Amino acid sequence: MPTRAVHLVIDALDPVALAAFWAAVLGWEVDATDPEDASVEPAGFDYPGPSAVPLVFVPVPEPRSGKNRLHLDLSTTSAEHQAAEIERVRALGAVPADIGQGDVPWEVLADPEGNVFCVLEPRDAYMDARPVAAIVMDCAHPDALAPFWAAVTGWDVHATLPHFASLREPGGAGPFLELLQVPDAKTTKNRLHLDAAPMKDGDTEAEARRLEAAGAVREDVGQGQVSWVVLADPEGNEFCVLTPR
Repeated sequence: MPTRAVHLVIDALDPVALAAFWAAVLGWEVDATDPEDASVEPAGFDYPGPSAVPLVFVPVPEPRSGKNRLHLDLSTTSAEHQAAEIERVRALGAVPADIGQGDVPWEVLADPEGNVFCVLEPRDAYMDARPVAAIVMDCAHPDALAPFWAAVTGWDVHATLPHFASLREPGGAGPFLELLQVPDAKTTKNRLHLDAAPMKDGDTEAEARRLEAAGAVREDVGQGQVSWVVLADPEGNEFCVLTPR
């Protein structure tokens, strides 16, 4: 496993407040030891590990604009549980969102900074993927993009169709990564992105070059001199290769 998924990073106007919201939604804990960022992970989580993808909130000056190309799907175990979760997260500050979904069995909501997420109806495939069922990424060609993201995350490809692909950690733990075909092209920097990292004996630059050979390109998003490498997938979705861990 040359690299593995270790975080989902979310740009935020107020990282601490948004982390508190998502900790309450997921039943996770906030680690706010870094005054600039805030992270949310399950209690007792042994980082980095396959059972969860922690959320990391980083400060940005610009508000969200347009629909995010990545979002979270939350799983439920019954119709009653779904209804209770919708009521609970709305009480925490989530609001209904209309992204043109029409009449669907899941509920589309937005967090206090407008980031859309879904509370899914119960599905057998997600009964062991809780509370996060999937990290969903909009793209043009899911079937072509799935092998690339397998190389980034170290996850197995579960399904590939022209309109949809899914990946998951080889041991069947944690959330799925789902690639969903959409007609609109990417136009601005993604407000959410994945971080991958080599294992402790790995090398950041060598892994960045490996992923470049697989189709990634180097990106400048204003990061300056940093210890990680910012890349974009073949459709322009940004991600970072961090230091070994």
